[in-house]
Amino acid sequence: MRKISSFSLLIFVVILGIGVAVAYAMNGASNIFAGIWIIGIAFVLAFAFSSAVQVADQWSRAVVLRLGKFRSLEGPGVFLIIPMIENIPYWLDTRVLTSSFKAEKTLTKDTVPVDVDAVLFWKIIDPKKAALDVADYQSAINWASQTALRDVIGKTMLSDMLEGRDKISDSLRKIIDERTEPWGINVISVEVKDVLIPSGLENAMSMQAQADRERQARVILGDSERQVAESFGEAAKTYANNPVALHLRAMNMLYEGLKQNSTIVLVPSSAIDSMQLGDLAGITALTMKLSQEHANREKESASTPAPAVELPQAA
Repeated sequence: MRKISSFSLLIFVVILGIGVAVAYAMNGASNIFAGIWIIGIAFVLAFAFSSAVQVADQWSRAVVLRLGKFRSLEGPGVFLIIPMIENIPYWLDTRVLTSSFKAEKTLTKDTVPVDVDAVLFWKIIDPKKAALDVADYQSAINWASQTALRDVIGKTMLSDMLEGRDKISDSLRKIIDERTEPWGINVISVEVKDVLIPSGLENAMSMQAQADRERQARVILGDSERQVAESFGEAAKTYANNPVALHLRAMNMLYEGLKQNSTIVLVPSSAIDSMQLGDLAGITALTMKLSQEHANREKESASTPAPAVELPQAA
């Protein structure tokens, strides 16, 4: 039900006020009945004029019927109708409107019950069709949306529904728009808000996702180990073709183990022969390296000043 506009109310008050003023000026208090008649006539005229003058907002359209037949579509702005002969059964809003709809416990193509919530954005592009061709266009849109949603869910797999909401929304928009086009309504977009699945299935899908992630982690770890093994194989080939490099590497490994204080390293006799540590050159090189390291440490200790000691004075 549309409220009375402030402009129509203003016309009613002005005409009624003029009638009261005329009645008082012509008769005063001498003829009360004549004044009542004048005021009554002014009231009827005020009601008729205020009913005849209608104001439609910028986004509103008024469907005017004359004796039950369609006369015109009025608005926006001020327009006139004939009281008691013409009436306005519908005031239509031409802005973008929203309607929420959902499908509960609907089976997907792989027989999984789901609950789906969606929002429909639509707009009236032909107010005449929306008013005359369908009894209640809002209820019709809601029912058309629900049936289209159930139809799309029944033709879609659960995995596709969870991953491809945009595709489902586009399919719903096309289906609903085809159904509402004869009513003068254009569907702008459909947005699927939420897809609810049973808790047991949700837990199973969570476990499956966790298992897939663990499998991927193991595959990545195995691939890393393969790459490390290939690198070691290439390094072994390099050392096999270059005995000097193998000797330097062995010396460096032994040095790294002996450079710490109080470190004891047990080296097999076969390693001594392979690294040439048993001959004079190997022993000399190792001794020189350890001596150089020891000399550097003593030099660092000598460069550090000793703390001053205060001697007691004789009494």
